[in-house]
Amino acid sequence: MSDTLKPTSFGLEKIFEGAQDFLPIMGTDYVEFYVGNAKQAAHYYKTAFGFQSEAYAGLETGLRDRTSYVVKQDKIRIVLTTALNSNSPIGEHVKKHGDGVKVIALWVEDARYSYEETIKRGAKSFMEPVVEKDDNGEVVRSGIYAYGETVFIFVERKNYNGIFLPGYKKWTSDYNPTSVGLKYVDHMVGNVGWNQMNTWVKWFEDVMGFVNFLSFDDKQITTEYSALMSKVMANGNGRIKFPINEPAEGKKKSQIEEYLDFYEGEGVQHIAVATDDIIKTVTEMRARGVEFLSAPPQAYYDMAPDRLAKFNHKLQEDVKRLQSLGIMIDADDEGYLLQIFTKPVEDRPTLFYEIIQRMGARGFGAGNFKALFESIEREQELRGTL
Repeated sequence: MSDTLKPTSFGLEKIFEGAQDFLPIMGTDYVEFYVGNAKQAAHYYKTAFGFQSEAYAGLETGLRDRTSYVVKQDKIRIVLTTALNSNSPIGEHVKKHGDGVKVIALWVEDARYSYEETIKRGAKSFMEPVVEKDDNGEVVRSGIYAYGETVFIFVERKNYNGIFLPGYKKWTSDYNPTSVGLKYVDHMVGNVGWNQMNTWVKWFEDVMGFVNFLSFDDKQITTEYSALMSKVMANGNGRIKFPINEPAEGKKKSQIEEYLDFYEGEGVQHIAVATDDIIKTVTEMRARGVEFLSAPPQAYYDMAPDRLAKFNHKLQEDVKRLQSLGIMIDADDEGYLLQIFTKPVEDRPTLFYEIIQRMGARGFGAGNFKALFESIEREQELRGTL
């Protein structure tokens, strides 16, 4: 890794101190997908990713326009929502984008205040504060638009003891495959259009009080054929991180351009989920049918110990085992990380997942960018979209 790609060498604490953190955000509450068939999508996430049934809302709970299945694994909660008729904004979203992330729900202390402050700072309203009640208490939610048709929902649940949200019932299922060891959402990456990255960086700074603590340009994220630019935004406590990608000029079409073409707009490109044992997690996911990008070449793994040694770190895992699974290795001043990326999990080459294990490092695998994007380009070539 070159000196320009050492992401934590400048002291993140000082950078995070620059965040306004006026909300503040305590974590990711849930991620909601609009999908073509929520029942089948829920089965996929349970079978392949090891999620468990948690809650359900639909015809049986009084809804007439949509059905939602909620699945959970440790601190990760995914909501899968489908329209029940053709005259539905949910169905229109799926028609345009395919299955994709509509809502990033953020857990806050005060949803009314979060809404008022972000609106005051220039956010576009998606949902004014609403109080939802049942016998288990009340939840306050509000929402604003982010990039594309993606929205941030602020969730205040300090006065609620129910299973998920009012209007949902516990989803009891005889089919609950075991967990694969996923723990929490590490970060979520958004793809935006040409020359839009800095616009959204400013939006996160002005509206959300975030700071830009990492930047990569098209000279750092480049291969023989394509390039992109990326900036990482984070809130004051560093728990919420939103990298933003935009395309850059290259000989051929970049993965960001491919996403924008098939998603038909800006949106969430991938969700990074953390594990404490990536070897066990990836082994299990592969056995359940999850497909990952191809592994880097032999030379990459031959040089891995030396890359870590530059930062005075020693790899605890067996490098041959990592290589056999295609898991990549990167390091910074504070430690190292292990990461791997799935292929797109839907037919459109849009959304995919990153599995990440942090061994002290707080970067995003900058040293792996070239190997990663070459692997993605091999997939693009097969699809005829490079």
